[in-house]
Amino acid sequence: MRIYWQSFVDASVNAPYMARLSEYLNTIAAPGTTVQVAGISPPDREFGRLAELRCAVQAIDNGIAAEENGFDAFVMGHFQDPSLYELRATLDIPVIGTGEATLLAASQLGRRLGLVTLDPAFEVWHYEQAERYGLRDRIVHVTGLGCKPEDFASAFACDQAAHARMIEDFLACALPLVERGADVVIPAGVLPGLLIGREHGLKVGHAPVVNCAAVALKSAEMWVQLRRLNGTEPSRGPSFKRASAMARDDFRAMLARNKR
Repeated sequence: MRIYWQSFVDASVNAPYMARLSEYLNTIAAPGTTVQVAGISPPDREFGRLAELRCAVQAIDNGIAAEENGFDAFVMGHFQDPSLYELRATLDIPVIGTGEATLLAASQLGRRLGLVTLDPAFEVWHYEQAERYGLRDRIVHVTGLGCKPEDFASAFACDQAAHARMIEDFLACALPLVERGADVVIPAGVLPGLLIGREHGLKVGHAPVVNCAAVALKSAEMWVQLRRLNGTEPSRGPSFKRASAMARDDFRAMLARNKR
């Protein structure tokens, strides 16, 4: 099984994180599964809707190429899941959104969910996500760490003190969520998700902390296996009607013109 994991960070600027992410995913993957982690340049460096859209367009192009190159699944390794539905309507292989998979998995662990996101700019986005996935009433609150991807660099470069500081900051943000009623805590981003991946059985009070990186990967493996077992795939009715060859060609032609 070959899985393509699309990150929204720059592979060279955030090399320690990308190396750690690739190592982690390939370590926890099932026997026979390999994960290729790819970045985007310029990355999602200006948090906001336009930057999300720009990166999402590139991710769709990369997803089409991944399917053509024989990958078995595509993971949107960016919790906000921009253009997730467009990707799912474009590809035949399973398309997994880290945010969607994590929110649905967390909803099986508790009734009330609290999210710790990278930056307050994403708070509204996550409420919109939860509404899209039918979970809006399950969200207690969303709070932002106020971090950028580069803030995690030292922690992922084996600086134990930096790692401990980041964990402390995360827990400090998560505790008020639990005090407000959350019984599950979600790191709403692969960066903080990977950070807490080393913390076995991490809880904030009674609330388990869900590792979104692990959930997304295992969801990808599950959907590939189900597709092989009995041909399960998304509805090709109104929800995810398959994009025509012309629509795909027009999309890629637009990007090709912009590259020239």
